[in-house]
Amino acid sequence: MGLSPVPSLSGVPVLETERLILRAPQASDWPGFHAMQQSDRARFLRTGDYDLSNTWRSFGHMIGHWVLQGFGMFVWQAKGDATPLGMTGPWFPATWPEREIGWAVWEPSVEGKGLAFEAATAVRRFAFDVLGWETAVSYVMPENTRSRALAERLGAVIDPQAQSLGTPPCLVYRHPAPIRRNPEAQS
Repeated sequence: MGLSPVPSLSGVPVLETERLILRAPQASDWPGFHAMQQSDRARFLRTGDYDLSNTWRSFGHMIGHWVLQGFGMFVWQAKGDATPLGMTGPWFPATWPEREIGWAVWEPSVEGKGLAFEAATAVRRFAFDVLGWETAVSYVMPENTRSRALAERLGAVIDPQAQSLGTPPCLVYRHPAPIRRNPEAQS
């Protein structure tokens, strides 16, 4: 019995959009994730200054979430190019008050092209249709104007009654509930 030279997650679905492939995180994503975490772009994702040890744990958390919960962050890339551009996924660590649709763009050159919106739309559909979620939120730091704009473009609205995270607390954007079709009503 031989060992696979490159470990990978099995059973993670692959989602496709018009321009993207959303797939399981893999070891080769580390350089892109690490570069983003070292940059100012990560100030809304981490607490405190960059730290290699915490960055490594965060990367492991992203992979381990799939094992522990059966869902997690998808890494997205452009069709025809294996370069990881960001992550988007259903997220629900043990300490989170609610299920979240989370995202982060790793590669600054793709900002403003609608790719994060495309990925988040596919992931939200996956969370509602495949995972059966009835509701989802996105936790966004108040000063993170790009993520706030994305949440609003997705149709999410601030839910002042929802429990927040962090210090200072995040804004909690509630995503619109999925429209469920009643097959009996169509007969």
